[in-house]
Amino acid sequence: MAFMVKTMVGGQLKNLTGSLGGGEDKGDGDKSAAEAQGMSREEYEEYQKQLVEEKMERDAQFTQRKAERATLRSHFRDKYRLPKNETDESQIQMAGGDVELPRELAKMIEEDTEEEEERASVLGQLASLPGLDLGSLKDKAQTTLGDLKQSAEKCHIM
Repeated sequence: MAFMVKTMVGGQLKNLTGSLGGGEDKGDGDKSAAEAQGMSREEYEEYQKQLVEEKMERDAQFTQRKAERATLRSHFRDKYRLPKNETDESQIQMAGGDVELPRELAKMIEEDTEEEEERASVLGQLASLPGLDLGSLKDKAQTTLGDLKQSAEKCHIM
């Protein structure tokens, strides 16, 4: 019963208060967006242009960063012979196609490449063995080579 009374009277109260309060709001609704923010029309237009320019600048920087990351990922895919990703290629093309890695990342990759090349060489593999002195090994190799040269000079066949 209380529900029925509330719905019947509540709806009429809302209509009554809505019509009373609505007349005052219409006067405020005539203000433009510039006046609402306390600016003249020219200032407001300049402000809107600035916002659009800043947004475009942020978007361009974001696209550039995404392209740099995609370049880095594609570099590692090439290095480790992994399949290429089309989204990375499209991100690079969206940024203009000619994207360079940031200096810090390029330096890190160069250092990693040098370390891997050093480890891949024979001397790098020998250096990683425990208990092996490369200096003494080098001396022994040089003395052996010197002995071979002397014995070759003594040989009458050659």
